[in-house]
Amino acid sequence: MAESSSELLARIRVHGAVPRHIAIIMDGNGRWARERHMPRAFGHRSGMKAVREVVEGALEAGVEWLSLFAFSQENWQRPETEVSALMSLLEEYIAREAAELAQQGVRVYVHGDLSRLTPAAANAVRRVMEQTVTGNRLGLNLFISYGGRAELVRATRQLAADVAAGRLTADAITEDEISARLYTAGCPDPDLLIRTSGEQRLSNFLLWQVAYAELFISSLYWPDFDRHALYGAISDFQRRDRRFGRVST
Repeated sequence: MAESSSELLARIRVHGAVPRHIAIIMDGNGRWARERHMPRAFGHRSGMKAVREVVEGALEAGVEWLSLFAFSQENWQRPETEVSALMSLLEEYIAREAAELAQQGVRVYVHGDLSRLTPAAANAVRRVMEQTVTGNRLGLNLFISYGGRAELVRATRQLAADVAAGRLTADAITEDEISARLYTAGCPDPDLLIRTSGEQRLSNFLLWQVAYAELFISSLYWPDFDRHALYGAISDFQRRDRRFGRVST
């Protein structure tokens, strides 16, 4: 008989070593909708429930940081109707969830090329970050209009500007200096990277930050990924031997 969510959570707490930071590539909304003979927008809307499940599950498990890949730079190439629906869903999610996120101690950060957002979506993003600024239980990174390579180019340009201005020498450029110029500055690198829908690629997400993350591929489409699935991924993580290039002790 399969373990219940509460049983899984209890086992996770006993074993300890809960990942401080979990990153998730939320994939499969479109295929989930297609299998139900519904439009892609229906899949994206259904995925909002999974976001709530995962945020609540992360809070219950004691995760400190949660990063969700919501919309990539490449997604702008999708049909205009789908992009418009995604922007509307972003506004709806923030309007519906912001107050409760603040109440639960979640602080929301939104990262990416936000200049491309619609004015309404950009206002919603500013509002949720302001409304949750005092949260101290969970840092929630939402990546929107984001690409990992573009983030590294952005950091490189900042370093070049600092060197040109004499604020930094080329020899002083270290991994810490690069990390300090990424969107995730001040946030620990992900311990666990989850990808849903069975796909086995990074899709240009947090390329620098996931260098030593443990990978967990779930066959579930994102709308079906709930806190029980999250706990299963954490339980699997707890059985890993993380050596970081060293020999096991």
